[in-house]
Amino acid sequence: MPEPLPASPPLLRLDLTEPQRHLVDARLTFAPKGLRPRLRLPTWTPGSYLIRDYVRQLEGLEAWQGTERLPLLGAASEGWSLRLTRLDPVEIRYRIMATELTVRTSHLNGDHGFLALAGVALRIETERWSPHLLDLRLPPEWRAFVPLPQDERGRWLASSFDQLIDTPLEVGPHPCHGFSVAGVPHRWVSWGGDLPAMDGAWLQDVERVCLACCRWMGESAPAASHYLFILHLTEKGYGGLEHDFSSVLQFGRSQLAEPDGRRRLLQLVAHEYLHQWNVRRLRPAELTPIDYDRPMVVPSLWFAEGITSYVDQLIPFAAGIGSEATVLEDLGKDLNRYLLTPGRRVQSLRQSSQEAWVKLYRQDAYSADNQISYYLKGAVVAMVLDLHLRRQNSHLGQVLQDLWASHGRWGKGYRESDLIEAFQGHSADLSTLLPHWLNSTDDPPIDSYLEDVGVRLVSESGSTPHMGWTTEVDGAGVLRLKRVERDGPAERAGLQVGDELLALDGQRLHRPQDLDPLWAAGGPLPPSLTVLFCRDGTVRQAVLCPSPPAIKAWRLEMDPACGDGKRERRCRWLRLEP
Repeated sequence: MPEPLPASPPLLRLDLTEPQRHLVDARLTFAPKGLRPRLRLPTWTPGSYLIRDYVRQLEGLEAWQGTERLPLLGAASEGWSLRLTRLDPVEIRYRIMATELTVRTSHLNGDHGFLALAGVALRIETERWSPHLLDLRLPPEWRAFVPLPQDERGRWLASSFDQLIDTPLEVGPHPCHGFSVAGVPHRWVSWGGDLPAMDGAWLQDVERVCLACCRWMGESAPAASHYLFILHLTEKGYGGLEHDFSSVLQFGRSQLAEPDGRRRLLQLVAHEYLHQWNVRRLRPAELTPIDYDRPMVVPSLWFAEGITSYVDQLIPFAAGIGSEATVLEDLGKDLNRYLLTPGRRVQSLRQSSQEAWVKLYRQDAYSADNQISYYLKGAVVAMVLDLHLRRQNSHLGQVLQDLWASHGRWGKGYRESDLIEAFQGHSADLSTLLPHWLNSTDDPPIDSYLEDVGVRLVSESGSTPHMGWTTEVDGAGVLRLKRVERDGPAERAGLQVGDELLALDGQRLHRPQDLDPLWAAGGPLPPSLTVLFCRDGTVRQAVLCPSPPAIKAWRLEMDPACGDGKRERRCRWLRLEP
C-alpha cells in the first residue's frame, strides 16, 4: 500500500456568495488514510428525533484527486465509497439546496444564511474523532457567527466531526451584541429584527435567566466556556435547538407582541440554555456516542425534555421576572393541554419517549387520540416529582445536581435505572412511584400535590352540546372536519376527518360560527341531530347524538384560604428555592 501523506485535518469550504440561488457550494478536502474511504451524510440532528433525510437537498456530488475525477460508489442513499490507487488528497464537491427555515435545516437567501451542519457536512468514516477545519466565503458586508475558535487564517476549528455538526452557522449583515454571564462571554445575534435594540432590557433579562439556570444546577458559571444565541424572528413560528456552545431559537413577531410573548421567549431561552447541562453533557447512554445514521430508541427522553420543559416556566420568575400569577397561568396552560389530550389514556410516558421517532414529529389528525408528548406529560410528571421531593425536604434541582456530578461532568451516559436510583436517593418511595408514573396511562395525583402549596386545579365546562369534532374552513372556503375525537359523538355517527359539513338539522353551514344559533335559544339538549355532509364527492346523511357539554378548559388558581405555611412553600417552589 502507498505511504499516506502527512496528516492534515479535513477541510470543509462553504461558498455562500450567491445567496439568491439558495445553493451552498461545498468542497470537502481530506488526506485519505486508506484506499477505500467511505463518506456519509447524517440522517438526523441531535435534539430533534426524526430521520430528516438531509440527502434530499444534496446535488452534484463529485470526487476529485488532482485533475482526475473519481467514480463514487453508492453504499446507501446517504453513503458513498471511493476506490483509490494512491493516497493523494481527495476533494469532494457538492451543493446543498438551502430553502427550509427551521432550527434543524438550512436556509439561504439575500437577507441571511443559516446552516444546520448535520445536513451539510459529509462524514469521512475514519475521521469522526479528528479535528476538522471550516472555511466560509460570504457576500460583501456579511459576517459569520460561529461558536468555534478560529485559527490564524480565519478558519474555524472543530475538535471532531461531532463538534463540527453541533455548530450552527448564522451569516448575514446582522449586528452582534456581547454580554457576559458569570464572567463567561456570550453573544446575541438576531435575524428578522434586532431584538436587543428594540428592547433595551432584553440582554439584562437574558443574563438574569442564564444565571438562574446556573443556580438551579448548583453551578457558579455556565457549563460552556463561551455561548452564542441565534434568534430568527419570523412572521410566526416557534422552536429551539440546543448545542454545546450555542442555541438556535425561532419565534414569531406577532407572538412577541402579545402580552405574554416576551415571557414565552425568555422561557424558550431558559429551555435551550438548560440543555447545555441536561441533554448535551448530561446525556442518555443511548446517545453516547450519537449514531447519526439510524434512530436510537431512548426511553428517558421524558427526563431530557420533560424536566427542562417544566423548569423553563419557572426560571424567569426565579430570575426576578414576572409574578406568581403569571407562573401559575403558564403551568395551568400545560395542565390544560395535558388533561384535554385523550392520547394520554393510550400511550404511557415511557412509550412516548421510545416512539418519538415515529410519532411525536409526525403528527396527523388522529395523533391527539393515540399519543401524548413526552415534553408535555414529562413536564407534568416533573412538577409532581418536584412537589413530592419537597415533602421530603429535597427538590428536583438537587436530583439534577447529583446526576450532573455523577454523570454529566464526565460525559458518562445515564440509563433509566440511573435516573430512578437518583430520585430514590432523595425519596425511597419513588423507586415504585416513578416507574408507575412512567409506565402507566393513569394521571399522576396532581391535585394532592398542588394542595401542598395552596393551589387548586379548576375546570370550566363548555356551554354547548359536545359534538366530538373540530371544524375548520379550508383554503377553498369549505367547512370541513379537522378532527374527530375517538369514541365521541361524531365518530359514533360515522363521520371522519376531511368530511365537508353541509347542514345540521336543515341549517346550511358555511363557517364554524354557523353552529352558534342552534344553541343560542337554550332549552333541553336535543337527543339527535341530522348531519348532511359530503365525502369523496358524494352527499351523505348521518344522525349524530350530542353529549352534554364537556370540560373545555383547566386552569390553576391560588387557594385564598390556604395558610401561611402553604403560601411560603408555594413561593419557594415557584422560585426554585430549596
